[in-house]
Amino acid sequence: MIDLVTLAVLKGRLEQIADEMDATLFRSAFNPIIAEAHDASHGLYDAVTGETLVQGKSGLPIFVGAMAFAVKAVIEKAAKDGDLADGDIYIFNDPYDGGTHLSDFKLVRPYYRDGKLYCYLASVGHWHDVGGNVPGNYNPEATESFQEGMLIPPVKVYVKGEFRQDIVDILQANSRQPISLYGDFNGQINALDLGIRRLTALLDEYGADTVTEALGELKSRAAQLMRSNISELPDGTYTCDDWLDNDGIVDEPLKIALDLTIQGDHMTLDFSRTSDACAGPVNIALSTAVASVYVAIKHVFTEVPANSGVLEPIDIIIPENTMLAVKAPKPVGGYTETILRIIDVVFGAVAQAAPERSNGCAYGTINALSLAGHRVDGRRWVMFSFFGGGHGGHPEGDGLNHGNAPISTATIPPIEILESAYPMFFTQWALRPDSGGPGKNRGGLGAIYEIELLEENADVFLFGERGRYAPPGVVGGGSGALNKFTYEQDDGYKVPPMASKMVGIKIKKGQHVHLETPGGGGYGQALQRDPLAVARDFQLGYVSRDGAARDYAVALNDDGSVNTPKTEQLRQGAAQ
Repeated sequence: MIDLVTLAVLKGRLEQIADEMDATLFRSAFNPIIAEAHDASHGLYDAVTGETLVQGKSGLPIFVGAMAFAVKAVIEKAAKDGDLADGDIYIFNDPYDGGTHLSDFKLVRPYYRDGKLYCYLASVGHWHDVGGNVPGNYNPEATESFQEGMLIPPVKVYVKGEFRQDIVDILQANSRQPISLYGDFNGQINALDLGIRRLTALLDEYGADTVTEALGELKSRAAQLMRSNISELPDGTYTCDDWLDNDGIVDEPLKIALDLTIQGDHMTLDFSRTSDACAGPVNIALSTAVASVYVAIKHVFTEVPANSGVLEPIDIIIPENTMLAVKAPKPVGGYTETILRIIDVVFGAVAQAAPERSNGCAYGTINALSLAGHRVDGRRWVMFSFFGGGHGGHPEGDGLNHGNAPISTATIPPIEILESAYPMFFTQWALRPDSGGPGKNRGGLGAIYEIELLEENADVFLFGERGRYAPPGVVGGGSGALNKFTYEQDDGYKVPPMASKMVGIKIKKGQHVHLETPGGGGYGQALQRDPLAVARDFQLGYVSRDGAARDYAVALNDDGSVNTPKTEQLRQGAAQ
Protein backbone atom coordinates (compact mmCIF):
# COMPACT_ATOMS: atom_id res chain seq x y z
CA MET A 1 0.00 0.00 0.00
CA ILE A 2 1.26 3.46 -0.88
CA ASP A 3 2.57 5.47 2.08
CA LEU A 4 0.92 8.77 2.99
CA VAL A 5 3.94 10.95 2.24
CA THR A 6 4.31 9.55 -1.26
CA LEU A 7 0.56 9.90 -1.80
CA ALA A 8 0.66 13.56 -0.79
CA VAL A 9 3.67 14.23 -3.03
CA LEU A 10 2.06 12.54 -6.02
CA LYS A 11 -1.20 14.37 -5.44
CA GLY A 12 0.67 17.66 -5.62
CA ARG A 13 2.73 16.62 -8.63
CA LEU A 14 -0.34 15.44 -10.56
CA GLU A 15 -2.24 18.63 -9.78
CA GLN A 16 0.80 20.63 -10.85
CA ILE A 17 0.70 18.98 -14.28
CA ALA A 18 -2.87 20.18 -14.80
CA ASP A 19 -2.04 23.60 -13.32
CA GLU A 20 0.86 24.03 -15.75
CA MET A 21 -1.37 23.06 -18.63
CA ASP A 22 -3.81 25.75 -17.50
CA ALA A 23 -1.04 28.34 -17.28
CA THR A 24 0.32 27.42 -20.71
CA LEU A 25 -3.01 28.09 -22.37
CA PHE A 26 -3.75 31.24 -20.37
CA ARG A 27 -0.43 32.75 -21.43
CA SER A 28 -0.71 31.82 -25.09
CA ALA A 29 -4.40 32.20 -25.95
CA PHE A 30 -5.40 35.02 -28.29
CA ASN A 31 -8.87 35.68 -26.93
CA PRO A 32 -9.34 37.52 -23.61
CA ILE A 33 -12.04 35.10 -22.42
CA ILE A 34 -9.29 32.49 -22.08
CA ALA A 35 -6.19 34.65 -21.62
CA GLU A 36 -7.67 37.01 -19.02
CA ALA A 37 -10.89 35.42 -17.77
CA HIS A 38 -9.45 31.86 -17.67
CA ASP A 39 -12.51 30.24 -19.22
CA ALA A 40 -10.71 26.95 -19.83
CA SER A 41 -9.60 23.81 -18.01
CA HIS A 42 -7.24 20.86 -18.21
CA GLY A 43 -7.07 17.47 -16.60
CA LEU A 44 -6.17 13.80 -16.65
CA TYR A 45 -8.88 11.21 -17.23
CA ASP A 46 -9.30 7.46 -16.82
CA ALA A 47 -8.36 5.36 -19.84
CA VAL A 48 -11.41 3.10 -19.59
CA THR A 49 -14.25 5.16 -18.10
CA GLY A 50 -13.16 8.73 -18.84
CA GLU A 51 -13.66 9.66 -15.18
CA THR A 52 -11.79 12.64 -13.82
CA LEU A 53 -8.48 11.68 -12.23
CA VAL A 54 -6.94 15.12 -11.74
CA GLN A 55 -7.97 18.65 -12.65
CA GLY A 56 -6.12 21.96 -12.49
CA LYS A 57 -7.04 24.48 -9.81
CA SER A 58 -7.06 27.51 -12.12
CA GLY A 59 -9.62 26.40 -14.68
CA LEU A 60 -13.40 26.18 -14.53
CA PRO A 61 -14.73 23.58 -12.05
CA ILE A 62 -17.83 23.14 -14.22
CA PHE A 63 -15.61 21.40 -16.75
CA VAL A 64 -14.62 18.66 -14.28
CA GLY A 65 -17.84 16.71 -14.65
CA ALA A 66 -18.50 17.78 -18.21
CA MET A 67 -15.06 16.77 -19.48
CA ALA A 68 -15.47 13.28 -18.06
CA PHE A 69 -18.42 12.91 -20.46
CA ALA A 70 -16.34 14.43 -23.26
CA VAL A 71 -13.50 11.96 -22.78
CA LYS A 72 -16.01 9.12 -22.62
CA ALA A 73 -17.35 10.30 -26.00
CA VAL A 74 -13.84 9.99 -27.44
CA ILE A 75 -13.41 6.54 -25.89
CA GLU A 76 -16.65 5.38 -27.53
CA LYS A 77 -15.69 6.96 -30.85
CA ALA A 78 -12.27 5.31 -30.81
CA ALA A 79 -13.78 1.93 -29.90
CA LYS A 80 -16.25 2.19 -32.74
CA ASP A 81 -13.61 3.17 -35.29
CA GLY A 82 -10.94 0.85 -33.89
CA ASP A 83 -8.12 3.17 -34.85
CA LEU A 84 -6.88 4.85 -31.65
CA ALA A 85 -3.15 5.47 -31.79
CA ASP A 86 -0.38 7.28 -29.98
CA GLY A 87 -0.20 10.87 -31.25
CA ASP A 88 -3.92 11.17 -32.00
CA ILE A 89 -5.74 14.29 -30.85
CA TYR A 90 -9.51 14.59 -31.10
CA ILE A 91 -11.30 17.93 -31.36
CA PHE A 92 -15.01 18.66 -30.92
CA ASN A 93 -17.57 20.95 -29.30
CA ASP A 94 -20.72 18.80 -29.32
CA PRO A 95 -22.62 20.09 -26.25
CA TYR A 96 -24.83 17.01 -26.09
CA ASP A 97 -21.86 14.63 -26.02
CA GLY A 98 -19.53 16.28 -23.57
CA GLY A 99 -21.50 19.12 -22.12
CA THR A 100 -21.69 22.94 -21.95
CA HIS A 101 -22.18 24.84 -25.24
CA LEU A 102 -20.77 25.27 -28.74
CA SER A 103 -18.21 27.89 -27.72
CA ASP A 104 -16.31 25.37 -25.59
CA PHE A 105 -13.92 23.37 -27.77
CA LYS A 106 -12.49 20.17 -26.32
CA LEU A 107 -9.19 18.59 -27.35
CA VAL A 108 -8.61 15.04 -26.07
CA ARG A 109 -5.32 13.16 -26.42
CA PRO A 110 -4.56 9.56 -25.44
CA TYR A 111 -1.37 8.99 -23.46
CA TYR A 112 0.54 5.78 -24.06
CA ARG A 113 3.11 4.23 -21.72
CA ASP A 114 5.24 1.35 -22.94
CA GLY A 115 2.87 0.86 -25.85
CA LYS A 116 -0.26 0.68 -23.67
CA LEU A 117 -2.96 3.29 -23.16
CA TYR A 118 -2.41 4.79 -19.70
CA CYS A 119 -4.88 7.70 -19.54
CA TYR A 120 -6.23 10.65 -21.49
CA LEU A 121 -5.21 14.30 -21.26
CA ALA A 122 -7.82 16.89 -22.19
CA SER A 123 -8.08 20.62 -22.74
CA VAL A 124 -11.20 22.75 -23.07
CA GLY A 125 -11.41 26.45 -23.83
CA HIS A 126 -14.09 29.00 -24.67
CA TRP A 127 -13.37 30.21 -28.21
CA HIS A 128 -14.25 33.78 -29.10
CA ASP A 129 -16.65 33.12 -31.97
CA VAL A 130 -17.80 29.86 -33.56
CA GLY A 131 -20.34 31.09 -36.10
CA GLY A 132 -24.08 31.16 -35.59
CA ASN A 133 -26.50 34.07 -35.74
CA VAL A 134 -24.94 36.18 -32.97
CA PRO A 135 -21.31 37.30 -32.65
CA GLY A 136 -19.93 35.68 -29.53
CA ASN A 137 -22.59 32.92 -29.80
CA TYR A 138 -24.88 33.80 -26.86
CA ASN A 139 -28.04 33.99 -28.96
CA PRO A 140 -31.10 34.41 -26.70
CA GLU A 141 -33.46 33.92 -29.64
CA ALA A 142 -32.08 30.56 -30.76
CA THR A 143 -34.63 27.77 -31.05
CA GLU A 144 -32.17 25.15 -32.30
CA SER A 145 -28.43 24.67 -32.02
CA PHE A 146 -27.86 25.51 -35.69
CA GLN A 147 -28.55 29.14 -34.81
CA GLU A 148 -25.89 29.10 -32.10
CA GLY A 149 -22.80 28.10 -34.06
CA MET A 150 -21.04 25.25 -35.80
CA LEU A 151 -21.30 21.83 -34.18
CA ILE A 152 -18.26 19.58 -34.57
CA PRO A 153 -18.47 15.91 -33.50
CA PRO A 154 -15.32 14.13 -32.26
CA VAL A 155 -12.83 14.09 -35.16
CA LYS A 156 -9.08 13.69 -35.28
CA VAL A 157 -7.14 16.88 -35.85
CA TYR A 158 -3.88 14.94 -35.34
CA VAL A 159 -3.53 11.38 -36.63
CA LYS A 160 -0.53 9.52 -35.19
CA GLY A 161 1.14 12.88 -34.70
CA GLU A 162 0.35 14.21 -38.20
CA PHE A 163 -1.54 17.52 -38.26
CA ARG A 164 -4.72 17.79 -40.36
CA GLN A 165 -4.83 21.34 -41.68
CA ASP A 166 -8.15 20.71 -43.43
CA ILE A 167 -9.95 20.37 -40.08
CA VAL A 168 -8.64 23.72 -38.87
CA ASP A 169 -9.47 25.30 -42.23
CA ILE A 170 -13.11 24.29 -41.74
CA LEU A 171 -13.14 25.71 -38.22
CA GLN A 172 -11.61 29.04 -39.28
CA ALA A 173 -14.01 29.37 -42.21
CA ASN A 174 -16.93 29.28 -39.76
CA SER A 175 -15.68 31.94 -37.35
CA ARG A 176 -15.89 35.74 -37.41
CA GLN A 177 -12.55 35.72 -35.59
CA PRO A 178 -10.43 33.10 -37.45
CA ILE A 179 -7.07 34.38 -36.19
CA SER A 180 -8.24 34.28 -32.59
CA LEU A 181 -9.54 30.75 -33.16
CA TYR A 182 -6.21 29.62 -34.60
CA GLY A 183 -4.29 31.08 -31.69
CA ASP A 184 -6.52 29.49 -29.08
CA PHE A 185 -6.33 26.13 -30.85
CA ASN A 186 -2.55 26.16 -30.85
CA GLY A 187 -2.50 27.22 -27.22
CA GLN A 188 -4.51 24.13 -26.34
CA ILE A 189 -2.22 21.90 -28.42
CA ASN A 190 0.80 23.31 -26.60
CA ALA A 191 -0.88 22.71 -23.24
CA LEU A 192 -1.43 19.06 -24.14
CA ASP A 193 2.18 18.73 -25.31
CA LEU A 194 3.41 20.09 -22.00
CA GLY A 195 1.12 17.73 -20.10
CA ILE A 196 2.57 14.76 -21.99
CA ARG A 197 6.12 15.83 -21.09
CA ARG A 198 5.33 16.42 -17.43
CA LEU A 199 3.41 13.15 -17.03
CA THR A 200 6.21 11.21 -18.71
CA ALA A 201 8.75 12.72 -16.31
CA LEU A 202 6.57 11.84 -13.32
CA LEU A 203 6.11 8.22 -14.43
CA ASP A 204 9.83 7.92 -15.15
CA GLU A 205 10.57 9.06 -11.62
CA TYR A 206 8.00 7.07 -9.61
CA GLY A 207 6.91 4.31 -11.96
CA ALA A 208 3.54 3.82 -13.61
CA ASP A 209 2.33 1.29 -11.03
CA THR A 210 2.94 3.65 -8.12
CA VAL A 211 1.20 6.57 -9.82
CA THR A 212 -1.74 4.33 -10.77
CA GLU A 213 -2.04 3.20 -7.16
CA ALA A 214 -1.99 6.84 -6.01
CA LEU A 215 -4.76 7.79 -8.42
CA GLY A 216 -6.93 4.96 -7.17
CA GLU A 217 -6.28 5.85 -3.56
CA LEU A 218 -7.14 9.53 -4.15
CA LYS A 219 -10.45 8.56 -5.70
CA SER A 220 -11.22 6.18 -2.85
CA ARG A 221 -10.39 8.78 -0.24
CA ALA A 222 -12.59 11.38 -1.95
CA ALA A 223 -15.54 8.97 -1.90
CA GLN A 224 -14.87 8.01 1.73
CA LEU A 225 -14.61 11.64 2.83
CA MET A 226 -17.78 12.49 0.93
CA ARG A 227 -19.69 9.71 2.71
CA SER A 228 -18.39 10.92 6.04
CA ASN A 229 -19.56 14.47 5.33
CA ILE A 230 -23.01 13.35 4.22
CA SER A 231 -23.45 11.15 7.29
CA GLU A 232 -23.01 14.22 9.51
CA LEU A 233 -26.14 15.82 8.00
CA PRO A 234 -29.60 15.11 9.40
CA ASP A 235 -31.64 12.57 7.45
CA GLY A 236 -34.63 13.94 5.60
CA THR A 237 -35.85 15.47 2.35
CA TYR A 238 -35.25 19.16 1.73
CA THR A 239 -36.77 21.06 -1.18
CA CYS A 240 -35.85 24.25 -2.94
CA ASP A 241 -37.33 25.92 -6.03
CA ASP A 242 -35.94 28.83 -8.03
CA TRP A 243 -36.76 30.42 -11.36
CA LEU A 244 -35.28 31.64 -14.62
CA ASP A 245 -36.79 34.85 -16.01
CA ASN A 246 -37.70 33.22 -19.34
CA ASP A 247 -36.11 31.31 -22.20
CA GLY A 248 -35.69 34.28 -24.53
CA ILE A 249 -38.53 33.08 -26.76
CA VAL A 250 -41.57 32.78 -24.50
CA ASP A 251 -41.84 35.33 -21.71
CA GLU A 252 -42.75 32.87 -18.98
CA PRO A 253 -40.70 31.80 -15.95
CA LEU A 254 -39.01 28.40 -15.86
CA LYS A 255 -38.67 26.42 -12.64
CA ILE A 256 -35.53 24.69 -11.42
CA ALA A 257 -36.69 22.43 -8.58
CA LEU A 258 -34.70 20.18 -6.28
CA ASP A 259 -35.73 17.55 -3.74
CA LEU A 260 -32.60 16.64 -1.81
CA THR A 261 -32.79 13.49 0.30
CA ILE A 262 -30.17 12.51 2.86
CA GLN A 263 -30.19 8.97 4.20
CA GLY A 264 -27.18 7.90 6.22
CA ASP A 265 -24.05 8.41 4.13
CA HIS A 266 -25.96 8.68 0.85
CA MET A 267 -27.48 11.70 -0.90
CA THR A 268 -30.05 11.84 -3.69
CA LEU A 269 -30.70 14.97 -5.73
CA ASP A 270 -33.99 14.72 -7.61
CA PHE A 271 -34.75 17.40 -10.22
CA SER A 272 -37.95 15.76 -11.49
CA ARG A 273 -40.14 18.79 -10.72
CA THR A 274 -38.07 21.04 -13.00
CA SER A 275 -39.75 22.61 -16.05
CA ASP A 276 -39.88 20.66 -19.29
CA ALA A 277 -37.50 21.38 -22.13
CA CYS A 278 -38.14 24.85 -23.51
CA ALA A 279 -37.97 26.51 -26.91
CA GLY A 280 -35.11 28.85 -26.08
CA PRO A 281 -31.41 28.33 -25.27
CA VAL A 282 -31.51 27.89 -21.49
CA ASN A 283 -31.76 24.11 -21.84
CA ILE A 284 -28.76 22.02 -20.87
CA ALA A 285 -27.54 18.51 -21.63
CA LEU A 286 -27.48 15.82 -18.96
CA SER A 287 -23.69 15.91 -18.72
CA THR A 288 -23.80 19.64 -18.00
CA ALA A 289 -26.42 19.15 -15.29
CA VAL A 290 -24.33 16.48 -13.58
CA ALA A 291 -21.27 18.73 -13.74
CA SER A 292 -23.32 21.53 -12.14
CA VAL A 293 -24.26 19.30 -9.23
CA TYR A 294 -20.60 18.39 -8.81
CA VAL A 295 -19.61 22.07 -8.59
CA ALA A 296 -22.38 22.84 -6.10
CA ILE A 297 -21.41 19.89 -3.90
CA LYS A 298 -17.75 20.98 -3.97
CA HIS A 299 -18.82 24.43 -2.75
CA VAL A 300 -20.57 22.79 0.21
CA PHE A 301 -17.89 20.18 0.97
CA THR A 302 -14.76 22.13 0.17
CA GLU A 303 -12.26 19.73 1.73
CA VAL A 304 -13.11 16.77 -0.54
CA PRO A 305 -10.48 16.22 -3.28
CA ALA A 306 -11.56 17.10 -6.82
CA ASN A 307 -12.03 13.82 -8.64
CA SER A 308 -14.81 11.45 -9.64
CA GLY A 309 -14.96 9.92 -6.16
CA VAL A 310 -16.98 12.95 -5.05
CA LEU A 311 -20.08 11.63 -6.81
CA GLU A 312 -19.84 7.98 -5.72
CA PRO A 313 -22.25 8.31 -2.75
CA ILE A 314 -24.61 10.59 -4.69
CA ASP A 315 -27.52 9.73 -6.98
CA ILE A 316 -28.74 12.38 -9.41
CA ILE A 317 -32.23 12.02 -10.87
CA ILE A 318 -32.94 14.08 -14.00
CA PRO A 319 -35.82 12.92 -16.24
CA GLU A 320 -35.29 13.18 -19.99
CA ASN A 321 -38.29 15.47 -20.48
CA THR A 322 -36.84 18.27 -18.34
CA MET A 323 -34.80 21.22 -19.55
CA LEU A 324 -31.81 19.66 -17.76
CA ALA A 325 -31.36 16.68 -20.10
CA VAL A 326 -32.06 17.79 -23.66
CA LYS A 327 -30.69 16.33 -26.86
CA ALA A 328 -29.87 17.84 -30.25
CA PRO A 329 -30.97 20.12 -31.72
CA LYS A 330 -32.46 21.83 -28.67
CA PRO A 331 -30.56 25.09 -28.09
CA VAL A 332 -28.18 25.16 -25.11
CA GLY A 333 -26.13 28.31 -25.71
CA GLY A 334 -27.17 29.97 -22.46
CA TYR A 335 -26.22 26.99 -20.32
CA THR A 336 -24.40 29.20 -17.81
CA GLU A 337 -27.63 30.74 -16.55
CA THR A 338 -29.25 27.38 -15.88
CA ILE A 339 -26.31 25.76 -14.15
CA LEU A 340 -26.06 28.77 -11.86
CA ARG A 341 -29.65 28.17 -10.85
CA ILE A 342 -28.87 24.51 -10.17
CA ILE A 343 -26.13 25.63 -7.82
CA ASP A 344 -28.56 28.04 -6.15
CA VAL A 345 -31.16 25.38 -5.40
CA VAL A 346 -28.48 23.08 -3.98
CA PHE A 347 -27.39 25.90 -1.67
CA GLY A 348 -31.01 26.53 -0.69
CA ALA A 349 -31.73 22.87 0.09
CA VAL A 350 -28.50 22.34 2.01
CA ALA A 351 -29.22 25.47 4.07
CA GLN A 352 -32.31 23.73 5.44
CA ALA A 353 -30.36 20.63 6.44
CA ALA A 354 -27.10 22.26 7.57
CA PRO A 355 -27.18 26.08 7.61
CA GLU A 356 -23.61 26.14 8.87
CA ARG A 357 -22.47 24.69 5.53
CA SER A 358 -24.48 26.85 3.13
CA ASN A 359 -24.50 30.48 2.02
CA GLY A 360 -26.75 32.97 0.31
CA CYS A 361 -27.01 32.62 -3.45
CA ALA A 362 -24.56 34.47 -5.64
CA TYR A 363 -25.73 36.93 -8.28
CA GLY A 364 -26.74 34.12 -10.60
CA THR A 365 -25.97 35.36 -14.12
CA ILE A 366 -22.85 35.88 -16.20
CA ASN A 367 -24.57 38.69 -18.16
CA ALA A 368 -23.05 37.60 -21.47
CA LEU A 369 -22.76 40.88 -23.34
CA SER A 370 -21.56 41.21 -26.91
CA LEU A 371 -20.87 44.32 -28.96
CA ALA A 372 -19.87 43.84 -32.57
CA GLY A 373 -19.27 45.90 -35.68
CA HIS A 374 -16.71 47.01 -38.25
CA ARG A 375 -13.84 49.40 -37.82
CA VAL A 376 -13.28 52.32 -40.18
CA ASP A 377 -10.84 50.22 -42.21
CA GLY A 378 -13.45 47.45 -42.59
CA ARG A 379 -12.01 45.01 -40.06
CA ARG A 380 -14.56 43.03 -38.05
CA TRP A 381 -14.51 43.33 -34.27
CA VAL A 382 -16.42 41.29 -31.72
CA MET A 383 -16.35 42.12 -28.03
CA PHE A 384 -17.74 39.31 -25.90
CA SER A 385 -17.39 39.31 -22.15
CA PHE A 386 -19.10 38.37 -18.92
CA PHE A 387 -19.50 40.52 -15.86
CA GLY A 388 -19.36 40.14 -12.11
CA GLY A 389 -21.75 40.51 -9.21
CA GLY A 390 -22.11 39.84 -5.50
CA HIS A 391 -21.67 36.51 -3.75
CA GLY A 392 -23.89 35.34 -0.93
CA GLY A 393 -23.36 36.03 2.74
CA HIS A 394 -22.09 32.97 4.60
CA PRO A 395 -21.74 31.68 8.18
CA GLU A 396 -18.37 33.34 8.65
CA GLY A 397 -19.01 36.75 7.13
CA ASP A 398 -20.26 38.95 4.32
CA GLY A 399 -20.32 37.86 0.70
CA LEU A 400 -17.64 38.82 -1.80
CA ASN A 401 -18.21 42.10 -3.62
CA HIS A 402 -17.98 41.99 -7.44
CA GLY A 403 -16.86 38.41 -7.80
CA ASN A 404 -17.19 36.00 -10.69
CA ALA A 405 -19.87 33.34 -10.95
CA PRO A 406 -19.47 30.30 -8.66
CA ILE A 407 -19.27 27.96 -11.64
CA SER A 408 -15.65 28.95 -12.02
CA THR A 409 -12.42 30.27 -10.66
CA ALA A 410 -12.26 32.53 -13.68
CA THR A 411 -11.64 36.26 -13.45
CA ILE A 412 -13.55 39.18 -14.91
CA PRO A 413 -11.59 40.54 -17.89
CA PRO A 414 -9.76 43.73 -16.83
CA ILE A 415 -11.08 47.04 -18.08
CA GLU A 416 -7.67 47.89 -19.58
CA ILE A 417 -7.67 44.74 -21.72
CA LEU A 418 -11.21 45.28 -23.01
CA GLU A 419 -10.64 48.94 -23.82
CA SER A 420 -7.36 48.23 -25.60
CA ALA A 421 -8.82 45.41 -27.68
CA TYR A 422 -12.14 46.95 -28.73
CA PRO A 423 -13.46 50.37 -29.83
CA MET A 424 -15.29 51.16 -26.62
CA PHE A 425 -14.77 53.05 -23.38
CA PHE A 426 -16.02 52.30 -19.88
CA THR A 427 -17.54 55.47 -18.47
CA GLN A 428 -18.41 53.60 -15.26
CA TRP A 429 -17.07 50.51 -13.51
CA ALA A 430 -18.12 50.62 -9.86
CA LEU A 431 -19.72 48.78 -6.97
CA ARG A 432 -23.52 49.03 -6.81
CA PRO A 433 -24.76 50.38 -3.44
CA ASP A 434 -27.66 48.61 -1.69
CA SER A 435 -27.41 45.63 -4.03
CA GLY A 436 -26.27 43.05 -1.46
CA GLY A 437 -29.01 41.05 0.22
CA PRO A 438 -29.66 42.17 3.82
CA GLY A 439 -28.68 39.72 6.52
CA LYS A 440 -26.71 39.12 9.67
CA ASN A 441 -23.96 38.63 7.14
CA ARG A 442 -24.66 40.84 4.14
CA GLY A 443 -24.60 39.63 0.58
CA GLY A 444 -21.77 40.96 -1.57
CA LEU A 445 -22.36 43.96 -3.83
CA GLY A 446 -23.04 43.79 -7.52
CA ALA A 447 -21.48 46.22 -9.97
CA ILE A 448 -22.38 49.05 -12.33
CA TYR A 449 -20.88 49.03 -15.82
CA GLU A 450 -21.46 51.64 -18.49
CA ILE A 451 -19.89 51.33 -21.94
CA GLU A 452 -19.62 54.06 -24.57
CA LEU A 453 -19.20 53.12 -28.22
CA LEU A 454 -16.21 54.73 -29.99
CA GLU A 455 -16.88 53.41 -33.52
CA GLU A 456 -19.70 54.69 -35.75
CA ASN A 457 -22.11 51.77 -35.21
CA ALA A 458 -22.41 48.52 -33.31
CA ASP A 459 -24.85 45.69 -32.71
CA VAL A 460 -25.47 44.73 -29.09
CA PHE A 461 -26.60 41.38 -27.69
CA LEU A 462 -27.35 40.48 -24.08
CA PHE A 463 -27.95 37.10 -22.50
CA GLY A 464 -28.56 37.45 -18.78
CA GLU A 465 -30.80 36.40 -15.92
CA ARG A 466 -32.05 37.51 -12.51
CA GLY A 467 -33.97 40.40 -14.05
CA ARG A 468 -37.17 39.24 -12.35
CA TYR A 469 -36.14 36.73 -9.69
CA ALA A 470 -33.54 38.11 -7.32
CA PRO A 471 -30.78 35.96 -5.75
CA PRO A 472 -32.27 34.52 -2.53
CA GLY A 473 -30.73 34.64 0.89
CA VAL A 474 -30.71 31.74 3.34
CA VAL A 475 -31.47 31.26 7.03
CA GLY A 476 -33.70 34.35 6.95
CA GLY A 477 -31.41 36.49 4.83
CA GLY A 478 -32.84 38.86 2.23
CA SER A 479 -32.48 38.75 -1.55
CA GLY A 480 -29.91 40.67 -3.54
CA ALA A 481 -30.91 43.36 -6.03
CA LEU A 482 -32.36 42.47 -9.42
CA ASN A 483 -30.32 42.61 -12.60
CA LYS A 484 -30.88 45.79 -14.67
CA PHE A 485 -29.85 46.48 -18.26
CA THR A 486 -30.58 49.59 -20.32
CA TYR A 487 -29.32 50.81 -23.67
CA GLU A 488 -29.26 54.30 -25.15
CA GLN A 489 -31.20 55.29 -28.26
CA ASP A 490 -31.85 58.67 -29.87
CA ASP A 491 -34.94 59.14 -27.69
CA GLY A 492 -33.43 57.98 -24.40
CA TYR A 493 -32.66 54.77 -22.55
CA LYS A 494 -34.63 51.59 -23.22
CA VAL A 495 -35.21 48.36 -21.29
CA PRO A 496 -35.36 44.88 -22.90
CA PRO A 497 -38.96 43.60 -23.03
CA MET A 498 -37.85 40.29 -21.51
CA ALA A 499 -35.79 42.04 -18.81
CA SER A 500 -32.54 40.15 -19.24
CA LYS A 501 -32.25 38.99 -22.86
CA MET A 502 -32.27 40.80 -26.19
CA VAL A 503 -30.78 40.78 -29.68
CA GLY A 504 -30.87 43.33 -32.45
CA ILE A 505 -29.92 46.37 -30.37
CA LYS A 506 -28.17 48.98 -32.50
CA ILE A 507 -26.23 51.86 -31.00
CA LYS A 508 -24.28 54.75 -32.50
CA LYS A 509 -21.00 56.41 -31.67
CA GLY A 510 -21.23 58.10 -28.28
CA GLN A 511 -24.21 56.06 -27.11
CA HIS A 512 -24.05 53.80 -24.07
CA VAL A 513 -25.14 50.46 -22.69
CA HIS A 514 -25.65 50.34 -18.93
CA LEU A 515 -25.59 47.22 -16.75
CA GLU A 516 -26.30 46.95 -13.02
CA THR A 517 -25.60 43.43 -11.77
CA PRO A 518 -27.26 41.72 -8.80
CA GLY A 519 -25.76 41.41 -5.36
CA GLY A 520 -25.64 38.17 -3.42
CA GLY A 521 -28.29 36.93 -1.01
CA GLY A 522 -27.90 37.57 2.69
CA TYR A 523 -27.21 35.04 5.46
CA GLY A 524 -29.29 35.20 8.63
CA GLN A 525 -31.78 37.80 9.84
CA ALA A 526 -30.89 41.41 8.97
CA LEU A 527 -31.94 42.61 12.43
CA GLN A 528 -29.15 40.47 13.88
CA ARG A 529 -26.50 42.48 12.06
CA ASP A 530 -24.32 44.60 14.31
CA PRO A 531 -25.32 48.27 13.86
CA LEU A 532 -21.62 49.18 13.82
CA ALA A 533 -21.19 46.93 10.78
CA VAL A 534 -24.09 48.73 9.09
CA ALA A 535 -22.46 52.09 9.86
CA ARG A 536 -19.20 50.86 8.40
CA ASP A 537 -21.05 49.73 5.25
CA PHE A 538 -22.54 53.22 4.96
CA GLN A 539 -19.15 54.88 5.35
CA LEU A 540 -17.72 52.63 2.64
CA GLY A 541 -20.62 53.40 0.30
CA TYR A 542 -21.94 49.84 0.35
CA VAL A 543 -25.27 50.78 1.95
CA SER A 544 -27.16 54.07 1.67
CA ARG A 545 -28.62 55.91 4.63
CA ASP A 546 -32.12 54.91 3.49
CA GLY A 547 -30.98 51.32 3.01
CA ALA A 548 -29.57 51.18 6.53
CA ALA A 549 -32.92 52.25 7.97
CA ARG A 550 -35.09 50.21 5.58
CA ASP A 551 -33.16 46.93 5.52
CA TYR A 552 -31.41 46.87 8.90
CA ALA A 553 -33.48 49.21 11.09
CA VAL A 554 -30.34 51.23 11.82
CA ALA A 555 -30.51 55.02 12.18
CA LEU A 556 -27.37 56.97 11.36
CA ASN A 557 -26.19 60.38 12.49
CA ASP A 558 -25.05 63.02 10.02
CA ASP A 559 -21.44 61.86 10.44
CA GLY A 560 -22.38 58.25 9.66
CA SER A 561 -22.17 56.96 13.22
CA VAL A 562 -24.95 54.91 14.79
CA ASN A 563 -27.78 56.82 16.44
CA THR A 564 -28.33 54.27 19.21
CA PRO A 565 -31.68 55.50 20.65
CA LYS A 566 -33.33 55.78 17.23
CA THR A 567 -31.88 52.44 16.17
CA GLU A 568 -33.35 50.75 19.23
CA GLN A 569 -36.73 52.24 18.40
CA LEU A 570 -36.52 51.12 14.75
CA ARG A 571 -35.53 47.59 15.71
CA GLN A 572 -38.21 47.25 18.32
CA GLY A 573 -40.79 48.33 15.76
CA ALA A 574 -39.40 46.03 13.07
CA ALA A 575 -39.40 43.05 15.44
CA GLN A 576 -43.09 43.41 16.25
